[in-house]
Amino acid sequence: MSASARSRLSFLTSAQGWPYLLTPFIVAAVALELAHASPTLIFATAAIGIVPTAALMGLATEELAARSGPGIGGFLNVTFGNAPELIIALFALGAGLQEVVKASIVGSIVGNILLVLGAAMLVGGLRRERQTFNSTAANIQSTMLFLAAAALIMPAIFELVEGRGLPAPTAELVDYGGDVERLSVAVAIVLIATYLGGLFFSLKTHRDLFNPPYEEEEDTLGWTIRRSVIMLAVAGLTVGLMSEILVGSITEASESIGVSEFFVGVIVVAIVGNAAEHWVAVLVAAKDKMDLAVNISIGSSAQIALFVAPLLVLASFVLGPEPMALVFNGFELGAVVIAILIAQIVTHEGESNWFEGVQLLAVYAVIALAFFFA
Repeated sequence: MSASARSRLSFLTSAQGWPYLLTPFIVAAVALELAHASPTLIFATAAIGIVPTAALMGLATEELAARSGPGIGGFLNVTFGNAPELIIALFALGAGLQEVVKASIVGSIVGNILLVLGAAMLVGGLRRERQTFNSTAANIQSTMLFLAAAALIMPAIFELVEGRGLPAPTAELVDYGGDVERLSVAVAIVLIATYLGGLFFSLKTHRDLFNPPYEEEEDTLGWTIRRSVIMLAVAGLTVGLMSEILVGSITEASESIGVSEFFVGVIVVAIVGNAAEHWVAVLVAAKDKMDLAVNISIGSSAQIALFVAPLLVLASFVLGPEPMALVFNGFELGAVVIAILIAQIVTHEGESNWFEGVQLLAVYAVIALAFFFA
């Protein structure tokens, strides 16, 4: 076996390379779709197929960031960090599955805070009495999540005051009317403006808070800018293909396995869209790099709430049957508030241990059970 072949095999069997072992599921998903196979089988295969494409997108972004300098590199990382979830949501918007889109938004926020951070704290703390991280940076991101919570809650309060009520978990598409749609657009603009301000804060004026020294020691594969851009484009196209197949089978697959589209959106779609990045957070926590693990989990939640959600609101005016209002159902609102409050509590002292991770995972399990029976 040549040295290059051994190097590839070593990478594929490493903690970072395992997602690429799932690449055959991409071909399988396309074949099953063309063969009009069982919707459940198509959905499961496409969901698994998204994992390696999302991993490739993340790897290409990191390689491109390493060649672009710290400023542009940081911008690329935060811009493409949640691209798979955004692509999936755009296809779902086009299919008229607005409540599934909102469920996936909530699922990403809650999953990053409770599932990912919980797993990171558990794995990282098993061999250590405690781990430390920069509480200032974590608290800033947690505060941004509080802003997001206010923005996500106010349209729902508006609907309640107007006497129209909140959507049911089983809803697919709800016509909320012009007032709340205009309110949603205004809120979306405020959130995006705040997100841009946060980018300037974290990448320019207070960059040292969000870039611990050990991050600069990470090895790369040495890709050129041209190769990184090509791989990023290939990953984007493949994620789009898998997303179209996944979204097209959601309705029939959920009926076939006996779960609601709401549960599929809030748990399954939210997890598979960024499984590779979630694994990275756990991996770096095991290496005692909790600053990076917290930044991935809390930062990703903040990006979903402040950028992806409002961008989808604006995109809904050109995609799908009607604009999407930022009105969430009661389960979603409760889960978001609980997750964001917990994020503030666990990041306050800048320390973590394995039992805190267990508690976060327990809260996620309780919320997932509630979603399942909703």
